[in-house]
Amino acid sequence: MNSPSFVSTFRPRATPVSAPGWYWMVPRVAIALFLLAIGTLVWWLHRNDLDEQRSTMINDVLWMEQDLRFHLDRNAEQMAQIGREAADGRLDARVIEARQRNLIANGHGLLRVDTIARIDANDPDLSGPARLAEQLGRAAYLPPYATADGDVHFDVLVPLGGGQGWMRGTYSIEQMLAQSVPWWFAERYKLDVIDNTETVLASKSKVAAEHDEMNYALVFDPPGHGLRLRVTAYRSDTRLLPALLVVTIVGLAFTMLWSLWALRRHLVRRLEAEQALREEHTFRSAMENSLSIGLRARDLSGRITHVNPAFCRMVGWSAEELMAMSPPMPYWAPEEAEHIRALHDGILAGGATAHEALELKFIRRNGERFDVLISEAPLVDADGHHVGWMSSVLDITERKEAEELYRQQQEKLQFTGRLITMGEMASTLAHELNQPLSAIASYSTACLNMVDNGSGSLADLKEPLAKMNAQARRAGTIIRRVHEFVRRSEPKRVACSLNDVVEEALGLIEADARKRDIRISSSLAGALPLVSADRVMIEQVLLNLIRNGMDAMAACPPERRRLLIQTSADAEGVQVSVRDSGSGIPPEVADKLFAPFFTTKPDGMGMGLNICRSIVELHRGRLWFESADGGGTVFILKLPAGE
Repeated sequence: MNSPSFVSTFRPRATPVSAPGWYWMVPRVAIALFLLAIGTLVWWLHRNDLDEQRSTMINDVLWMEQDLRFHLDRNAEQMAQIGREAADGRLDARVIEARQRNLIANGHGLLRVDTIARIDANDPDLSGPARLAEQLGRAAYLPPYATADGDVHFDVLVPLGGGQGWMRGTYSIEQMLAQSVPWWFAERYKLDVIDNTETVLASKSKVAAEHDEMNYALVFDPPGHGLRLRVTAYRSDTRLLPALLVVTIVGLAFTMLWSLWALRRHLVRRLEAEQALREEHTFRSAMENSLSIGLRARDLSGRITHVNPAFCRMVGWSAEELMAMSPPMPYWAPEEAEHIRALHDGILAGGATAHEALELKFIRRNGERFDVLISEAPLVDADGHHVGWMSSVLDITERKEAEELYRQQQEKLQFTGRLITMGEMASTLAHELNQPLSAIASYSTACLNMVDNGSGSLADLKEPLAKMNAQARRAGTIIRRVHEFVRRSEPKRVACSLNDVVEEALGLIEADARKRDIRISSSLAGALPLVSADRVMIEQVLLNLIRNGMDAMAACPPERRRLLIQTSADAEGVQVSVRDSGSGIPPEVADKLFAPFFTTKPDGMGMGLNICRSIVELHRGRLWFESADGGGTVFILKLPAGE
């Protein structure tokens, strides 16, 4: 099934381009002429068959009429011969009777034979025919008459000549037909004897003929007197060969019509498909031309087979020039050519999967370099065969520049945050530095006094000098920590221990904690996995969390100002938690706590936790907080181990 295409979903289906009018008129006229020719041929065959049947019927009727005439004439001759021989007395009466019986038995409807010696001139029925027979010298037939049993008879007078009288024979028309009509004739036709009024006097068959059009009538003379023979053909069996020919022609005609109809339907569908294909091609071309994303199709050998205008504008070469090229392509940046070639070969070898994006650097025809994001997908033809690769190329130069600018701004912001932190801790650090410096000054004054008074030996100077050295290292350590914390450098992720980062942060914040009368304790897990991180950034996060915890306990009595720092590890990574014993975070503040420029401090900027979360996410870690048991809040920083 087909489901509706993307194009048809948005646009009405256009009417397919129709062929010229004569294109469809010619086959229609040809079909009409063909049907007319077929009809004419069938009609001609039918009429020819009827004419042949009619001709055959006429020949059969004529033959039947001649056969009846032959029998009547032969009977008349035999009756005349019997009558003469009887009149001559040459034959015995028994012989004459035997011959008469034999004549009647084979007389084809002859019922009896009588001898008439004299006919009364006043006899209205016999005098006329007798004279006519005498004058013509041949038999004369009398009009037919009906008998009491429903049969129709007619008589014949045969003159014997020489005043010897006449022979009179009586025929039954019904028996004449029964004895004279052969079986094959009766099988084909119905034979009736009718008079002038079309009354059927006798019939060979009682079965009505259904073929009324196929009949023929001729005069039945002798006996004459208006009698006629009417023959009606029964419906003849269909002749196999002509019928088969007609059926074949008609079948072929319908087959041809069906073929033409199927061909027309196929052509209409093909025209619709071609129209839809043109619309799809036009629509897709317009859509492809409007894209700002470059499209590139390659065959299995790496040769470009199709590019869209966006890709041509992107690299600066025309479509014809690109499709004539083969790897290495001129738009590959020379410094990354080997890397791109390896990726190219890997993709052609089937190493790419759909939706896998690669960031590469291309070079335009004018030498300008730009960053692209390429997604590769297999190109499959209509038969499901893998014929190449389709690539979408997105120019991400502006995005990369924006990301670099954002990264620089983040670094500046983080650096500013560290400076702010140090600024806030400056007085404390100054006080922290003042202690070793004061101690150094005191130890040096004591040493000078001992030298000036000459009261001390070199052994006596060794202890104050060692203490001076320890205080100087202590001051150096403080300065180094401050310097490393505030110095601006490129982010550098190295393998480090979270315990070491915690100790560095505690070293910076312990003076401030003492100043605020806050006790910081730590519980560091042993054998923690190393994490890949920028130490300064993570230390900045920890320092912010510790200072926030200290601020949260500002209103607490001194005995409750306890801050606990713990490290631990699990299957998901290594984490450090900072737990304070303050009043906790109200629910209305919790949702906005990491939002930029949101702060609960009168002099805060609201960027500390936002920067902390950005740093942690940069290290693919998580930063969140929970309510601590017994009051307070615990912030948890978790980083993946081993990265």
